[in-house]
Amino acid sequence: MKGKLLIILIMTFICSCGTKKEKKKEKFEYKRTKVEAVDNVDTDNPNKIKIILNSFDSMQYDKKIIQVENGKNIYLTLNHKGKIGKEFMGHNFVLLKKGINVDDFARKAVVAKKTDYIPIGDETLAYTKMIGGGETTTINFKAPEPGKYVFICSFPGHYNLMRGEFIVN
Repeated sequence: MKGKLLIILIMTFICSCGTKKEKKKEKFEYKRTKVEAVDNVDTDNPNKIKIILNSFDSMQYDKKIIQVENGKNIYLTLNHKGKIGKEFMGHNFVLLKKGINVDDFARKAVVAKKTDYIPIGDETLAYTKMIGGGETTTINFKAPEPGKYVFICSFPGHYNLMRGEFIVN
């Protein structure tokens, strides 16, 4: 009996040794680049309108309404003020044509990863490339005919929070 008890104690001792697990800390580092607005647009030219739209990791734009005049040249700069890369928290600016169903467009965008979540078709008037934290991009387009248009971020799941009204007078 003592032999069996001794064997059980030895086995318990052996099994309990070395079970301390070391927690490995994951090494992750944010890379941040300087975000600068584009200043080479001739703001003295009355036919050019410069718009700066900021986006954040909280899935928000800093503007819900953008107003412009019909026929003007629009220079829109999109800044991503966050830290997360475009693979996980990408942002863009997509100006949809009048009458486009935003929900339908967003469903198509989800499966359009190869084209930066811009579905193939003629539903957009203008759009930027997808950018990640610390990045910036600028597009130029002519303001469409007067009316109200919708702009969104087409990254999957963002369009409900990241949307606004683009008003052309």
